[in-house]
Amino acid sequence: MDDYSASDMRCGDLTEAQLKSRFHLLDISARVDPYTLTKITPVSQPQSMFYNYREEAEKVTRQECARILFDEFRKLSRTFSLYGPYKDVIEQMINHMQNGDGSSFTSMHLNSALKEHILRDQSKENSTHFLLQEALNNHIDWDKKVYPAEQKDELYKAILEGRLPKFDRSQDNFNGMGITVHDTWASTITTF
Repeated sequence: MDDYSASDMRCGDLTEAQLKSRFHLLDISARVDPYTLTKITPVSQPQSMFYNYREEAEKVTRQECARILFDEFRKLSRTFSLYGPYKDVIEQMINHMQNGDGSSFTSMHLNSALKEHILRDQSKENSTHFLLQEALNNHIDWDKKVYPAEQKDELYKAILEGRLPKFDRSQDNFNGMGITVHDTWASTITTF
């Protein structure tokens, strides 16, 4: 967790050929070509009837290209964040990706969404919250108000059998959480 030296946490470590061949990232943007650092115009689109017209493509700097791509990312993400108290979190995250210099992203709205998701999860079979609550209730010595150390394996078992909260419900496709947090690999919970 928080290993910023991990290969998937770096940028600029893949070549153009790798991006195109391994990940099929060919048509990246409707506004700019990040491989040639040129603006895309209506005539330079393959579907244009003037596609082969010899127009000198306008060059852009790397920084301008990145700004255009981030602006397009923000605009396209709005389709998946139409309503609710968390609809602005994706835009905040994109802004952070663009300007955060690699620092951790934090958001009280994101924390609130996760807390709400955990507390409202009613699935009994794989809710980590429910399974932990059940293990605690079944093994706490209520007279002494302590959890016996010899029963700690029951807590581990509850965690292993549980499922981390994922924003994969149908409402998450429109409230911004599905695009902001597409999956959860690990969670660290801290209290203040």
